Amino acid sequence: MSTGPRVRLEELHAAAVARVAATAATLGELMHDREGSNDDDEHDPEGVTLSSEWSRLTGLADAAASELRQVDEALARLDTGEYGVCAGCSKRIPAARLEVRPFATHCVACAEKLGR
Repeated sequence: MSTGPRVRLEELHAAAVARVAATAATLGELMHDREGSNDDDEHDPEGVTLSSEWSRLTGLADAAASELRQVDEALARLDTGEYGVCAGCSKRIPAARLEVRPFATHCVACAEKLGR
């Protein structure tokens, strides 16, 4: 049984908020670890370097923040009645596309034209 778009978007919002908080906390811990280290960690033979972990976590944080922004924008469109309407051609976005990508702003044809 399918849930409504608001419920789905609110679930995605909660998950994205949790990921943003978790990555921020982990980045904070890593920053603390980096402050105490004057060594060149690029030659640490014991595993992942602080620099590569920082890059990985920064990427995860950016992705979580981007998803949160997209979900917030979709919730705003839902409130204004614009949810599910293609920003390119103004036609309805198929329900199957919204099921897979609930924050989609374009129908498949318009998304393909934009390379999304």
